[in-house]
Amino acid sequence: MEKIIPFTIKDLAKITNHRSGEIKFGEKMITIPKDADALDFIASCEAKYVLFGIPEDIGVRANYGRPGAASAWESAIKNIANIQHNRFCKGSQIVVLGQLDVRESMKNVEVLDFNDIDDRSKLSQLVDKIDKDVSHIIFNLVKLGKTPIIIGGGHNNSYGNIKGTALAKGKPVNAINFDAHSDFRILEGRHSGNGFSYAFEEGFLKKYFIFGLHENYISKSVLDIIKKIEDRVRYNTYDSVSIRKEKDFNNEMDHALEFINDDFFGLEIDLDAIPNIASSAMTLSGYSVEQLRQFISYFGKSKNVSYLHICEGAPDLGEEKNNHLIGKLIGHLVTDFIKANSIL
Repeated sequence: MEKIIPFTIKDLAKITNHRSGEIKFGEKMITIPKDADALDFIASCEAKYVLFGIPEDIGVRANYGRPGAASAWESAIKNIANIQHNRFCKGSQIVVLGQLDVRESMKNVEVLDFNDIDDRSKLSQLVDKIDKDVSHIIFNLVKLGKTPIIIGGGHNNSYGNIKGTALAKGKPVNAINFDAHSDFRILEGRHSGNGFSYAFEEGFLKKYFIFGLHENYISKSVLDIIKKIEDRVRYNTYDSVSIRKEKDFNNEMDHALEFINDDFFGLEIDLDAIPNIASSAMTLSGYSVEQLRQFISYFGKSKNVSYLHICEGAPDLGEEKNNHLIGKLIGHLVTDFIKANSIL
């Protein structure tokens, strides 16, 4: 786990706002002791959930997106540390692993331009490197029987999550993606728009459901590809549910779960599906925060859910006075997932 920057008990203390008569998550979440082997320590912990940050936006840049997703982890962990520890949800259920060390790659990417064909290749190579690191970490955590909660980065990291989980389980896994975009684009070099198509092509992803596609954002070519493999890749659209009212949100969750719940699956959440959330591809129209929370709670109840990934939120792209709100939203989503999942 040498690619991890550990999150220490001192780090946790710095961001936890202590208040008399209250107990915060930051006072109860578990960190790995300085001299301990991370995997041995996590294996010995009763805590089921391992919090892991990916502070990068390289995959987003490689996909012509606006950088900023690298800031989500810092915003999220500050807010999670200050959630109330109580009978509804306990901080002691979480081990804070730390964050992927992408400092060198993030420094290198500052001088690259995706419009330049050579730079585009370099960006994809950097994403490949992150893929290897993420898949290795997720493999180790899932192999220990833990449930990773991955925060930050672009949706390129879906590939590493899926690959790592599949390798740990010894077979391909399923995934459901709450997203305005398919992220099932052509295999043109790695970026945030083709994590699922690469995982599918390489045999790590068995079944894939895209929940809430925006009809204006999916190309004919991707629709044609999906039509040919509809026994393994399916979707519904936000427009059909919330605009034309042809389908019901709750019924669609039932249909999606029925499709993927025959095996282990990853729960992928792209925050650019929510209106007015600062992200690489911000939208003005989409599902509400409440619907997203219901979605996570619903799928979190399945015994087959193997990880939660919350990505693409970009606090640095929002108004400075409100940029903490993305971290607060991620805190809600994390606790919604734990509350639903920990009863299993």
